[in-house]
Amino acid sequence: MRRNILALLCAATFFCPLSTSAKPKVPSERKMAGYVMVYHKDADHGLHMAYSWDGYTWTALNSDHPVIAGDTIAVQKGIRDPYIFRNPKDGAFLLAMTDLHVFGQRDGVRTTEWERDGKLYDWGNNRGLVLLRSTDLIHWTRTNLDFSALTYPTGEVDAEGKPVSWKDVGCVWAPEMVFDEERQQVMLHFTTRFFRSRNHIRYVYMNDDFTAMVSEPKFLFSAPRDENGNLRSNMIDSDITKIGSTYHLFSTENGHPCHSTSTRLTDPYTIDAAFSDSLGAVHEAPTIWILIGQQKWILMQDCYSMKPHNFYFCETTDFRTFHPLGYFDDGHCPMHRTNFSEQKHGAVVQVTKKELKRLITYWETKR
Repeated sequence: MRRNILALLCAATFFCPLSTSAKPKVPSERKMAGYVMVYHKDADHGLHMAYSWDGYTWTALNSDHPVIAGDTIAVQKGIRDPYIFRNPKDGAFLLAMTDLHVFGQRDGVRTTEWERDGKLYDWGNNRGLVLLRSTDLIHWTRTNLDFSALTYPTGEVDAEGKPVSWKDVGCVWAPEMVFDEERQQVMLHFTTRFFRSRNHIRYVYMNDDFTAMVSEPKFLFSAPRDENGNLRSNMIDSDITKIGSTYHLFSTENGHPCHSTSTRLTDPYTIDAAFSDSLGAVHEAPTIWILIGQQKWILMQDCYSMKPHNFYFCETTDFRTFHPLGYFDDGHCPMHRTNFSEQKHGAVVQVTKKELKRLITYWETKR
């Protein structure tokens, strides 16, 4: 008998139910014609979307109001850190988000600052993720994952050397996805910590319907350890891209970007000491995406230390040299917004002309 992996809550949300048995066709690269960006805002803790035909000029859908309200899909009544991904196995769009409202007390969705005692579980503590699946970017099905219900061993110990269980997970943040070609499964990776310990990256494999984990969460990546085996710093916000035979993992170590590589998806990653994005200010949420029809990738990061918040961009053709482009709407930066600002923690996916026109038309009719 299989061990119970997790307790999960499934519900159909966002406009109307979509059968998870739907198997969309996987469009070829030559059919890609535009881009969709997802992000969140501190003001409303909902899911936002913007689109671009060229990858440089971006327009928010729904006049920059949430396309999905966080209080309709999240246990904590708010979402953060959305990541969008097209499953190469069936062409479906997958969305993963942090189930967390950092201003829950302010906005009246809870009576305490955090879901659990901050003295025990630290800033922004949460227990789970919100997952969505769609074939058209309009109709979605939802799954809520509760990691505190897991019965697998964590491999963590407390100050007295006693094992720490998943019920004491301090955070489950910033989920992102990559496709494991060997296993033919989507791998979900995310930031974790237990109690108030250092943040690090773990991963699980998901079923084809994107409704349940089919493996136990395992350690993937962290900051280096000291002579006593303790993590030297926090490592958060992983993004993995395969180029040729190399996996490139971008993450954030104490507010600064880290680039690491491996020849296998889940093998140890080696930190690239020469990597630089030419930016000194602290930032987070690195994500990288390729321009259609070009061997040119855009590295996008959330500069949370800026007021107002903004995204910083670099481009690369070889993953060795990263040329700075600058911030949205700043000086000579080619990246522009037409109707939105102060977006946070974004991610981008390529879409076909038909998919993007349908999405734009849908939201134009909602005005």
